[in-house]
Amino acid sequence: MDDLASVNGIIGRADEMTIPITDEGLLRGDGVFEVARLYAGRPFAWDEHLTRLVRSAANVRLEFDLDAARAEVDALLAKAGAVDGTVRLLITRGGRRVAVLAPLPEQRASVTLGTVEYAPTRVLDAVKSLSYAANMLASRLAREAGADEALLVTPDWHVLEAPTSAFFYVLGGRLHTPPLEDHILDSITRRHVLTLSRVAERSLDRAELPRLEEAFLASTTREVQPVAAIDGRALPAAPGPLTAAAAEALRRYIDARTR
Repeated sequence: MDDLASVNGIIGRADEMTIPITDEGLLRGDGVFEVARLYAGRPFAWDEHLTRLVRSAANVRLEFDLDAARAEVDALLAKAGAVDGTVRLLITRGGRRVAVLAPLPEQRASVTLGTVEYAPTRVLDAVKSLSYAANMLASRLAREAGADEALLVTPDWHVLEAPTSAFFYVLGGRLHTPPLEDHILDSITRRHVLTLSRVAERSLDRAELPRLEEAFLASTTREVQPVAAIDGRALPAAPGPLTAAAAEALRRYIDARTR
C-alpha cells in the first residue's frame, strides 16, 4: 500500500507531508495519539480508540476537534480503499490533526523478551502520549541484550507490560495479566482478551518469571503473539493451549466485526 497521510484534512504522500518545526508535538512530544489496525480498509474498534484519544487529550489539557479528526480519517481511508495496515491519528499541541496510513510491521510467529527496568510516570497514567522515547529505548536495550522485545519491570520488581503491548501469562494453569493499578496502559486489545478469555488480573513479581508456563503479548498490530523465552529462559510452550485459545477467540471476534 502507498503510505498516505492527512494533515488537518489535506491528503498526500506521507513522506511529503509536513508540519511546522515549531509545533510542540515535535519539539516536546506534547500530544496524544491512537493506532488502529485496518482490515480491508476498516479500522477495528475505532470508536474505542477515539474514546481513549479524547480521554488522553483531556488528561493533558489538550483541546481538539474530534468531529474534524474523525471526518479526516474517514476521507483518508476512502482514498486508500480496502487496504490492510494501520491508521495512526496524532493530535499535537500545535493544533495539528495528523492521520497516517502504513503497512503492518512484520511479525514473527513468536517473540523473545528481555526484562528492562522501568518506572512509569504517574502523571501520564491513562494517557497515550507522543512521549514514547522511554518505551523505544527499552526496546533497543532489550535487542542489544539479544531479545526481540522488552518486558518492562519496575525497580521493585513488578512486571508491567511490553513497550507497545499488553502482557499475559499462565501460572498454575490459569491465564493472568497485570492489573491497571500497576500503572500499565489500558490497552484496547487487552480489554478484548479479558472479555473473550478467562483471565484474572494479578500482579506478577519478576522472581516468578521462571515459573511461567505460557505467555503472550497482545496489541492492535500483534493481536496475540506467543512469547517463546524471557531473559534467555525458554517457556514450556509457544504457543501453549491457553495462548492458542486466546488468539483464536480474538481472531473470531475481529473477523465478525470487520467483514
